[in-house]
Amino acid sequence: MSLHLIVGAGPVGTATARLLAAAGERVRVVTRRGTGPDHPGVERVAADAADPDRLAALAEGAVALYNCANPAYHRWSIDWPPLAAALLAAAGRTDAVLATVGNLYGYGPVDGPMTEATPPAAPGTKGRVRNRMWAEALAAHRAGQARVTEVRGSDYLGAGATSLPMMLLPGVLAGRRVVLPVDFDAPHTWTYVEDVARTLVAAAADERAWGRAWHVPSPPAVSARELANRAAALAGAPAPRLTRLPYPALWLGGLVNPFARELRETAYQFDRSYLLDSTAATATLGLAPTPLDRALAETVAALRGVIPPVDRTSTGDRQR
Repeated sequence: MSLHLIVGAGPVGTATARLLAAAGERVRVVTRRGTGPDHPGVERVAADAADPDRLAALAEGAVALYNCANPAYHRWSIDWPPLAAALLAAAGRTDAVLATVGNLYGYGPVDGPMTEATPPAAPGTKGRVRNRMWAEALAAHRAGQARVTEVRGSDYLGAGATSLPMMLLPGVLAGRRVVLPVDFDAPHTWTYVEDVARTLVAAAADERAWGRAWHVPSPPAVSARELANRAAALAGAPAPRLTRLPYPALWLGGLVNPFARELRETAYQFDRSYLLDSTAATATLGLAPTPLDRALAETVAALRGVIPPVDRTSTGDRQR
C-alpha cells in the first residue's frame, strides 16, 4: 500500500481518488476547504497547494503527486504559476512522480487530429499558460530534478464534468432549445472522466510514461448534434432543438460575463472539427477508451440527479 497525494477534488481528482482507494492504496486529497470524496480510504486535508513547504510536507513519502487542480477560468494567468511551481517543487523535494491533468489548449487551432507531437502553438493566454507549465516541468525532468508526466483529454463527459456537454445536455434533457456558439455538425472528440483518471494513474506508475505527455484514450469523434441526439434517446427526451449563437453575440456577452469573455479565446475549438489522436497511450499504456454510449449514460444519470454531484473547490479541476 503506497501513499498517493491528489491536489483538487473536481471530477478528475475525485475519480482518481476513488480509483486508487478501490485498489487498496492510501489516498490523501488536498483542497483549500478539505473537501473530497467520502470514502474510508481517502484522507481529506485543507491546505493551500500553492504553498510549496506545506505541499511538500503533505507529499512526504508519496509515490505520486497528482495535479488535478484548476483555478477559476478567468484567473489562470494569475493563479496557475504559483500553484504549478509549488507542485513541481514538492515533486522534486519528495521524489514523488508529478502527474498533471493537462488539456488541448496548448496546441491552438489545428487542422486535423492532434497528437502528442503537435506543436504547442497556442495564440491565447490560457494555452500559453499551460505550455509554460509543461515546459518548466519537462525542463526539471530533463535536468534530473523531478519525474513528470502529463495526460490531456478533450471535453469531458461524466459525473461532475463542466465542459461543453454540460452546457448542451441539461437543456436537451429538459426539452428546451439550446443556443450555443458551436458548429453542431463538426466532428468533436469527447473524453470520459473515468478514462482520464485511469490514464493519469497508469502514466504515474509506468516509467515509460515519464518525461512526456499522453492523450487520454477517447472514443471516435461525433458531432455535438449526434451527442445530443444520443443523450435524448437515452433519456427519452424530445428531439434536440439546437441553434448556433453567432460569434458577435458571444463577443458582446463577454463585455458583462467573465466566463463568456474567456470563451472568445477558445471559440475555435467549436467552429470546426476538433479531433484527438490517442493511439500512443493505447499502444504503450494498454488502455482503451470507454464506449461513448456508456460514458454518455453516466453523464445523463448525473444530470438527472441519480449520481450525487461532485465536490468542487477553488483547487478542483473544471476544464479540459
